[in-house]
Amino acid sequence: MEREFPILQIMDQNGKITDSEYREKITEDLVKSFYVQLVRIRLFDRKAVSLQRQGRIGTYAPFEGQEASQAGSALALQPSDWMFPTYRDHGAAYVFGHSLKNILLFWNGRNEGCVPPPGKKIFPPGIPIATQIPHAVGAALAEKKKGTKHAAIAYFGDGATSEGDFHEGLNFASVFKAPVVFFNQNNKYAISVPIEKQMNSKTIAQKALAYNIPGVRIDGNDVFIVYFETLKALERARNGDGPTLIEAITWRYGAHTTADDPSKYRCQTESNNRRTETDPILRLERWMKNEGIYDENWVREIEKQAVEEIEKAVAEMEAFPSANPADIFDHVFAEPTWQISQQKEEYLRFIGGEGR
Repeated sequence: MEREFPILQIMDQNGKITDSEYREKITEDLVKSFYVQLVRIRLFDRKAVSLQRQGRIGTYAPFEGQEASQAGSALALQPSDWMFPTYRDHGAAYVFGHSLKNILLFWNGRNEGCVPPPGKKIFPPGIPIATQIPHAVGAALAEKKKGTKHAAIAYFGDGATSEGDFHEGLNFASVFKAPVVFFNQNNKYAISVPIEKQMNSKTIAQKALAYNIPGVRIDGNDVFIVYFETLKALERARNGDGPTLIEAITWRYGAHTTADDPSKYRCQTESNNRRTETDPILRLERWMKNEGIYDENWVREIEKQAVEEIEKAVAEMEAFPSANPADIFDHVFAEPTWQISQQKEEYLRFIGGEGR
């Protein structure tokens, strides 16, 4: 089955073009826009891990190593499209125009973190595995019924493909030709479970066969193929041809979350080797150097701008008062049930007494 679903690539790990079909489409401006976003989200991710270690935000889900998958796919979207991220896709949300301050507020336990900027259709991060997939299908179908050309993208990891929501979402989207792209980031592990122990399928892309929709495997660390294949899938969706399943093969260097220790279940030597061999930013730098457009001063300037943007957002996040844990009781139902009201009263008594 792996032969039927080969891993597509435009740029190899040495920054060499392997598919000349795209050569003329890869302009200097496009490449620089990719590089800027890859750097922005990597620096943000590293800052967020540091903030968590200092106790300035809560548990955090890092994505370093997956930048090309997130930035490349997000850049293919149109401003009026829908994005349905998981708890690890804040890089994609950031690229798509989410407020960095609000992304940080989310990781600091505040409800404001779920609110995108006006006009941006970014769903709150899906914490339960795969639950955002049917939501994306529903939003896409709503756009179809309204007669728009807007599409939706749903992000998920390899573990989500073992959930019922994944199969229900793909089946429904296939039957009704929903304008949605299912974007899987296969980083080989569902927390501590390697993919070969989670499924007997050789690929995730082949699962598209059951629903008679296109399935494609791509090198998720090649920002070029990520961008162009996502663009192709979105165009197909807008033209009324239905959904596409994309499997982006990538790797997350760090832990599942900052509460996890990957050394317990994964060879860290492989992660270290990947940093120098298949890293998405290093690969793009190699391409730029091969083309003679890599400018060290320009790189330092965009890094400086990114750091300033991140530090400003951190300051704005920390200017907010601490989150009130009692708020969680107020957003379960439109009108609280007696059970929720009772639980809130018990909690307030607890923090007012022995819980202090």
